[in-house]
Amino acid sequence: MFRDRLCRRRRLIPASADRFAAARMAVGNTFGIEYCVANEPRRPRGSHTIGRLVGVAMADTRSATINNPLKKLYIETVGCQMNMLDSELVVAALRKRGYTLVNTPRDADAILFNTCSVRQHAEDKIYSALGRLKHAKTHHPHKVIGVLGCMAQNHQKQIFERAPFVDLVVGPGQLHQVPDLIEQVAKDRQPRLEVSLDRKAGTRNQVASSFESYDPLRDPEMRPTPYQAFVRIMIGCDKFCTYCIVPKVRGPEQSRSPEQILAEARQLAAEGCREITLLGQTVNSYRHRDGERTTRFSDLLAMLHDVEGIDRIKFVTNYPKDMTQDVLEAVRDLPKICRYLHVPAQSGSNRILERMKRLYTVEEYREMMARIRETVPDCAVTSDFIVGFCGETEEDFEQTVRLVEECRFKNSFIFKYSPREGTKGYELYTDDVPEEVKKRRNNDLLAIQNRISEEDNQPFIGREVEILIEGPSKRAAKQQSPQPAPVSPVADSSLPIVGQASTGQDNGACGSDCGCDDTGHDHEHGQLIQLTGRTMCDRIAVFDGNPRLIGQIMPVRIYDANAFTLFGVVVTQHAGPEVYSLSLS
Repeated sequence: MFRDRLCRRRRLIPASADRFAAARMAVGNTFGIEYCVANEPRRPRGSHTIGRLVGVAMADTRSATINNPLKKLYIETVGCQMNMLDSELVVAALRKRGYTLVNTPRDADAILFNTCSVRQHAEDKIYSALGRLKHAKTHHPHKVIGVLGCMAQNHQKQIFERAPFVDLVVGPGQLHQVPDLIEQVAKDRQPRLEVSLDRKAGTRNQVASSFESYDPLRDPEMRPTPYQAFVRIMIGCDKFCTYCIVPKVRGPEQSRSPEQILAEARQLAAEGCREITLLGQTVNSYRHRDGERTTRFSDLLAMLHDVEGIDRIKFVTNYPKDMTQDVLEAVRDLPKICRYLHVPAQSGSNRILERMKRLYTVEEYREMMARIRETVPDCAVTSDFIVGFCGETEEDFEQTVRLVEECRFKNSFIFKYSPREGTKGYELYTDDVPEEVKKRRNNDLLAIQNRISEEDNQPFIGREVEILIEGPSKRAAKQQSPQPAPVSPVADSSLPIVGQASTGQDNGACGSDCGCDDTGHDHEHGQLIQLTGRTMCDRIAVFDGNPRLIGQIMPVRIYDANAFTLFGVVVTQHAGPEVYSLSLS
């Protein structure tokens, strides 16, 4: 029998700040499965389906809180930034129980899938991945296999029915229980089902209390980069768009207290983080009430802006109707806030927006865009669109095209409609747009958006922009040495770094093509590699530089651009009778 319990809120005890050796995160797509991203390079089919949080097993167990031999963990993550953050926190908790990360399920004692239910294809991929583990479980019954996140909350016992060898099914509101559940399964080999209440199974407060925000003390070594981090400011959603499963699987909208968020931001800053991205299903809907005191989203931005050490603040995803003037003025007036807003429109047709229950009209969206352009003229805006929603005609689609051409988004995430059981759209409407029509509209809208993106990137040629350098580009990562030599303790802990080789310089100043401002060091340089980072308006830039630049904010002069990328050179300082800038060309 399943140990089936609907969870109420419990007090979280912060984990210790123990550290293990480094782990790396290689993420696939950000917003979900089977989508086309305008202003992002097209990937080969099937290459962007599942992100992995992977690492290598280490021999050092000094920080383990148990005396058992080091255990091995494999985890795959599908879906949005919220899922990536959840995986980071789950893995950090398991590392404190003595687990290390491995690259394949074959080597793991515990195999976890953190899942997404936004699209059918995302769920199909997980069931396929589970199917491939059936024989492994038969031959290695000690392995613990778990399904976490939105699909777990959505499908619950159905997962055990389709994959009876699964041991754990754990919803987003119960992720803090994962370490204990794995230990329990390892002892008695009984499956565990831990999920939150259905939205109709109790009062709002009862349901909300069963969805617990999982935000323990952070482990800096588990982030994809030590210089950037996600910070959850709210969970759940109350919008109930007819196509969307999120209100069902993530629960009611709840905002974290500003004190908790500020404490987390200060901790991240103390660990060397320079950029935080605030996460919420509708992040600009944030509103926290404590007695008579109400903290609006713009108030929270002002508080975070004062955190010393944090240089950049982003936030996703915004809801159009909640894009209030005070939020726009905060983006305008607070220098650390990135001039970047992701505000999904979903359709340019009022008829389709009404069917989607988006609660705004195209005219209201245009009015919001006009306020953005007037208040923050240099702000980049991105959007989401669903093509082929139930009943969408050619005229509806053409209205969407006109909206894209008028608003000139920096890029758009374009989805083909996928009916989701459990949504109002699934109950009310027939999925009557043929698949070939969905594909055509998807490709047509993608081409229009890519043309706009390339046109709007051209004015950056010749400009100098500030780039937060995130790490090697994808091209450089493929070319890196299989055994990278450490460059700096921080960078080496989270990012792949190429090996170093002598260039013939002996304790002298760096060459002008290095980008390093150290004129008296005695290190040996490797070849320059292609680095990547983003501007304050979230445009991707690539340029050659020394790996020591990773984590710094550097001026880069742009010399070329396409729809997806800005190409530049680092602007360095040359030491002479007077300090002056050199642009490398």
